Amino acid sequence: MNQQRIVIVGGGVAGLEVATALGRRFSRGNGKASITLIDRDSAHVWKPMLHTIAAGTRDIFQPQTVYLAQARDAGFAYQLGELCGIDRTTRELLLAPLHAPDGRLLVPARRIPYDALVIAVGSEANDFGTPGVAAHCFRIDSRLQADAFNREVRIRMLQCLAQDGTLSIGIVGGGATGVELAAELVQLVESAAAYGAQSLASRLSITLIESGPRLLAAFPEDISAATLVRLESIGVRVRTATRVTEATADGFSLEGGGQVAATIKVWAAGVKAPGFLAQVDGLETTRGHQLVVQPSLQSTRDPHIFAIGDCASLRLPGTERPLPPTAQVAHQQAQHLIRHLPGAVLRDEPIPAFVYRDFGSLVSLGDYDAYGSLGKFGLFKGVTIRGRLAQLSHTMLYRSHQSRLYGFWRGGLLWLVDRLNARLRAPIRLD
Repeated sequence: MNQQRIVIVGGGVAGLEVATALGRRFSRGNGKASITLIDRDSAHVWKPMLHTIAAGTRDIFQPQTVYLAQARDAGFAYQLGELCGIDRTTRELLLAPLHAPDGRLLVPARRIPYDALVIAVGSEANDFGTPGVAAHCFRIDSRLQADAFNREVRIRMLQCLAQDGTLSIGIVGGGATGVELAAELVQLVESAAAYGAQSLASRLSITLIESGPRLLAAFPEDISAATLVRLESIGVRVRTATRVTEATADGFSLEGGGQVAATIKVWAAGVKAPGFLAQVDGLETTRGHQLVVQPSLQSTRDPHIFAIGDCASLRLPGTERPLPPTAQVAHQQAQHLIRHLPGAVLRDEPIPAFVYRDFGSLVSLGDYDAYGSLGKFGLFKGVTIRGRLAQLSHTMLYRSHQSRLYGFWRGGLLWLVDRLNARLRAPIRLD
């Protein structure tokens, strides 16, 4: 029997967990399948942590997983590349050429053959065609974007202090990303005071803009209300039911003629999959470019192509809407493929329908507070939690992810190292 080629595009929560688990399974001597992970970045960061990197309250290098190192340890192959097309007839991926920052060609365009393809390229913020967003707004959808935003924040803060000026930050999007980023920026300012920036708090303002009637629309209303009160108590200006019509160099223009001044602008509203998916060789996609998949997680028009995580659109029987683009859904879909994809590829076994269990949602406001809803499954379904219990639950989600990547003991050692670093190193990025 020829070795089957399983190719995974996207090293996020779902893609890296699938590559790691299947790499370990097939590297133990049987050699029946080869696992290849393709990503345009060199390292993985748990996406719900990106806002801490963007604010500078967490070191970018400490939580990242370098793909080459993970590939060596877990037994899969990693290739740096960006998907630009799929030839479904020959079952080959088309990867775009890679260039250095100065324009020199590093790696030419390539074609990668596959027998089973798993697309897990995640999602990005959706500007809904709002003028000026692409030119004037930062996004924090990836590790590199979060780092770029943090560099700009530190430069602007230094200018603000050295030139006796002010700094205003505007964030569009009242979902978990926008809410958590606003709280982390306040924490950054408070921590900076210990390093000589005592006047920064009076010079910096943060405005959070949400087009809907309340923050955290996916959460219960009591959590939305409590989050609003807590953000305002730490100095964040919150504007709900406020629609942005344009982003400019000076801030945001609002529907009805108002303005919100912002030196630094962040767009964290909406969700869509990468646009190139809408042009992939006839596959069915939604208006948000997500690949439509069957309950087996196979695409509707090609049984050899799977999609999981934020880039997949799956509406389960008896539901009105597709599953939300959350890390929880991505993880559960990854585990479903880990269990059933080997049998489908090696023995042509049918993949059973994916079953989703809603364990709830968590949002962390840094050191200030945390809130959680325990979802619709389990003994405590529908219960909301806050404070230390919610913060611990939020932490455990990340530690569970680390354990799946590194194993129980190594994951535990990494947790210990993180705790030691929290005691020994500065709480904010100072370089």
